[in-house]
Amino acid sequence: MNSTIAMLTWRAMVGRRRALLLLALPLVLLALAAGLRLAGVANVESTRGVLDGYAMGVLAPLLGLIIGTGVISSEIDDGSIVYLLTKPVSRLTIVLTKLAVAAGCIALFAAVPTLMAGLVMVGNDKGLALAYAVGALIGGVAYCAVFLFLGVVSRHAVVIGLIYILLWESFVANLVPGARTLSVKQWAISITSAVATDGSITAEVRLGVAITLLLIVTVAATGYASQRLRSLTLANND
Repeated sequence: MNSTIAMLTWRAMVGRRRALLLLALPLVLLALAAGLRLAGVANVESTRGVLDGYAMGVLAPLLGLIIGTGVISSEIDDGSIVYLLTKPVSRLTIVLTKLAVAAGCIALFAAVPTLMAGLVMVGNDKGLALAYAVGALIGGVAYCAVFLFLGVVSRHAVVIGLIYILLWESFVANLVPGARTLSVKQWAISITSAVATDGSITAEVRLGVAITLLLIVTVAATGYASQRLRSLTLANND
């Protein structure tokens, strides 16, 4: 990890315009949690519905898209990535540093608000608050790795990412049982189920399969992104 790259990436991510966007999504979650609590209808079932539907189905993937593409694609678009690539830093170090910053953003803007929302609604009854926070963190990091890779290989990464989230994660994976095995959200739900009290959260994918696929996707996306950065260097040199 390179501290200079990390600092510059962090500053770019929390700039005024992007910070407002990153704050808007978790604030909606906290507002939902507070509203249910004030209305007196916050219970285990409603908490599970909000955290599964919004935290895992909307917050984690959308923040993963915004953050994952944001840590790299803007530098590629404005050409400043060429300056970075001329420095004596390995391409893998660049990608890993940016992914580490992305993971920190996911922890701050997805995992922590998810934990807070769960605690507001039902405390940590059945371990739901902590379980969904862990799931949002792990799922969000996997999304970041995938969308970071997309940010390297395509100038249309945000559009492709939105299509993936809306079509596959939100539609196909919810309606077609077999497709759930290839859903980042379902993998994260398996982790969530393992952290929560036994039986309180139902997982569609076995834990071992989920962990294996999460590792494969995250490592593969990171590795391919670093490889494509090497190609980008050669292309710019030409």
